[in-house]
Amino acid sequence: MSLPASEPRPSAVDRASAVLAPKVLLHDHLDGGLRPATVLDLARENGYDELPAGDVDGLARWFRDSADSGSLVRYLETFTHTVAVMQTAPALRRVARECAEDLAADGVVYAEVRFAPEQHLTTGLSLDEVVEAVLRGFDEGSAAAQATGRPILVRCLVTAMRHAARSREIAELAVRFRDRGVVGFDIAGAEAGHPPSRHLDAFEYMRANNAPFTIHAGEAFGLPSIHEAISFCGTDRLGHGVRVMDDIELPSGTGPSGRDVRGAQLGRVANYVRDKRIPLEMCPSSNVQTGAVASIAEHPFDVLARLRFRVTVNTDNRLMSDTTMSKEFGVLADQFGYGWADFERFTVNAMKSAFIHFDERLRFIDEIIKPGYAVLIG
Repeated sequence: MSLPASEPRPSAVDRASAVLAPKVLLHDHLDGGLRPATVLDLARENGYDELPAGDVDGLARWFRDSADSGSLVRYLETFTHTVAVMQTAPALRRVARECAEDLAADGVVYAEVRFAPEQHLTTGLSLDEVVEAVLRGFDEGSAAAQATGRPILVRCLVTAMRHAARSREIAELAVRFRDRGVVGFDIAGAEAGHPPSRHLDAFEYMRANNAPFTIHAGEAFGLPSIHEAISFCGTDRLGHGVRVMDDIELPSGTGPSGRDVRGAQLGRVANYVRDKRIPLEMCPSSNVQTGAVASIAEHPFDVLARLRFRVTVNTDNRLMSDTTMSKEFGVLADQFGYGWADFERFTVNAMKSAFIHFDERLRFIDEIIKPGYAVLIG
């Protein structure tokens, strides 16, 4: 399906055609993907007067420029405004509906969208009411997309904030809604000083209930974060995971974007991640913005792909990064020369790693993804 590590790639993907490719998205934050116009509308409706700009273009620019800080902590500060306008059931429902519509319009056929219910309680909603509003919005948006000929299945991950103390409660919420649209659990927020092992009771609860989870790890903090996530917490996937490169020694003279990775030496953590096929939820544009990597050219995506890690392509936060899955495909194609066969592999990787049942994953791969890429590959 893909060329050996030392051979050149096929012709680059045409960005205009990328929308046509069936895509699978595993790492997308609901509160990081609002339409700028919606932020303005909801701010007016809810009396929120602290937005940094009063027009659509200015607000979109502010989010993008503020996120381009090179710091995960500063990047996360932009969420103050999006979370502030997502405090009522109608607002949550609208944001979720538009999320499903926007992803479908970009050719996403399956998405797992995550958010932290504990951050949406200031007007008196319960955790259950927050999740119910979001799930209803996803259903409405998916139905609208289906009507336009762009079918999509959207499922939800509920996230606990790693600096807070509600992770067990949120894990219980995930299990409570597991048959109603929630397919997993996550922890997110600033990594430094908040190791995943502090939330062991939540992860043990998920495992005891045969429920999957992912952990943000190896983005702003190094290899210890990944080691804890996989060895102590037993994560099923790694959110970002770019710092697994800290445990890989490339041949002399080969940089992170080097084309020939023969002779690369993997340490114990890196080998474990690859051997166990632990998926890496990589978000190229976001990883540059947060300083996880210095540039797309230095992003380890290509090295990890050539070393046959289970890499997947994701958006992280579409508003802050001014991105879509099609744009992320284009960024990677421009930098690394990927062709459609490569993106088919990355998409199949993502579908194999989804938190829905095996038969559903297989149906997407056999009936939607492979036929869709067969047309593009020609």
